[in-house]
Amino acid sequence: MAAAMDHDYYDGFRTFSWLADLVGLPIDQVNFVLTQFTALILAALLRSSLSPIATTPAARHVYGLTIGLALGYFCFGRQAIHLASLPALCYIAMRTQNPRNMQRVVLAIALIYLSCIHFHRQIYDYGSYTLDITGPLMVITQKVTSLAFSIHDGLTRREEELTPMQRHQAVQKMPTTLEYFSYIFHFQALMAGPVIFYRDYIDFIHGHHLPGAKSLAGFYDKNNQEKEIVLEPSPTLVVVKKVTASLVCAILFITFIPIFPIQRVKEDEFLENTSMLYKVWYLMLTTMLARFKYYHAWLFADAICNNSGLGFNGYDEQGKARWDLASNVDVLKFETSLNLRDSIDSWNKGTNLWLRSIMYERAGHNKIIYTYALSALWHGFYPGYYLTFASGAFFTVAARSIRRYIRPLFLESQRKKTLYDVLTFITTRIIMAYMTFSFVLLEFVPSIKMYLYLYLLPHLLGLIAILLPPHLGLSRKTHKQSTTKIETDLSETVSNGNAHKTM
Repeated sequence: MAAAMDHDYYDGFRTFSWLADLVGLPIDQVNFVLTQFTALILAALLRSSLSPIATTPAARHVYGLTIGLALGYFCFGRQAIHLASLPALCYIAMRTQNPRNMQRVVLAIALIYLSCIHFHRQIYDYGSYTLDITGPLMVITQKVTSLAFSIHDGLTRREEELTPMQRHQAVQKMPTTLEYFSYIFHFQALMAGPVIFYRDYIDFIHGHHLPGAKSLAGFYDKNNQEKEIVLEPSPTLVVVKKVTASLVCAILFITFIPIFPIQRVKEDEFLENTSMLYKVWYLMLTTMLARFKYYHAWLFADAICNNSGLGFNGYDEQGKARWDLASNVDVLKFETSLNLRDSIDSWNKGTNLWLRSIMYERAGHNKIIYTYALSALWHGFYPGYYLTFASGAFFTVAARSIRRYIRPLFLESQRKKTLYDVLTFITTRIIMAYMTFSFVLLEFVPSIKMYLYLYLLPHLLGLIAILLPPHLGLSRKTHKQSTTKIETDLSETVSNGNAHKTM
């Protein structure tokens, strides 16, 4: 029955069913991989035959739009109509509404439309991992809403009223129909992101994306005028590295996820006949394997962007080219992070910036609540998501308390600092698995049962971490020395505190 449901729900082309049977993968996954490899090859033309020097911006727009529409239709069939309907409705709102309020109207339209598709998916294809349009629609929602807020900033607000990020993204000219739909459907980031902000995309199309070139964004121009123009290096090496890493992640996922399935945590045999340490180890292992699926998709998407020339971000202090402007994840930093904040900063970085740009920096009061609410609504309505969100908020507060009150005690010597780093590394791995397994599992009751079989120990320790340290009697001097830096770190953590929720 499940196979029949998957077959009925997936509406993409089945031309390569023979290949799916040959490699033993579902047709939706085979189609996804084929579209990404096609996009990788076609991206190179944007740097060669269709470079800004060799052709017009209109030609580059048409090329990116046409390929994006073709790949979207190949993967989603008739469902692709939603990929066009949502941005079309939002564009009508952008053109007809007062710019002072237009951004709120666009946000409401996009979220209501996306929510309807989420509900439809849960009703007709509950718990399935079949490829469908919700993924691309989530990215499109980020694009249309970020553009609406950027237009609002550029047309109705003074430069001094904007934050640095808002000035960077501000758009002072309403996009034409071609510019808008090219931005929405450009093939490099249609299938798996990352979200590319309009200012960066339009500068890329016109060849103004290199440091020192005049930006089309508006306010941001004034900060760039005296910089030396930098020649873009070849992305070949970084593309090969990212594609290789992506394929390795895919192989690891396909090989080991059947051996360590997340569904096993629902079985009574697992819950009743394994120790607490084994349960924790299994959660760490299976959630890590689940992340490999995201690593595969995001690294490959990064490579596609880079191969087209999109993503060059200047040079670092050692003179090495940086290709991280359109990067969604830092795998090594995430897997080796010493604290929750660094993990958050390294995961789904595009969504991080989106949440910060359109909600956290604009909400006057209750910033955390509004930002978490937006992220929750954007993801959908599976119960497991909300358990992860709630746990994420709770452990973020607990981690701040530890960093504020306990960490200074370990900074007196290098040996103590090393011990603290080891402890926080292990704790971060455990807490990340404990928080996110419900996101992968999706279901409410099995997740709660796992919590209870672990005696809610991480939650209890987190509660102690919140309540006890303020009463430990830290010296005023020790606390004061760490306050300034810590408060800065906490502000960044709050603004980016939803990234882990996009697992």
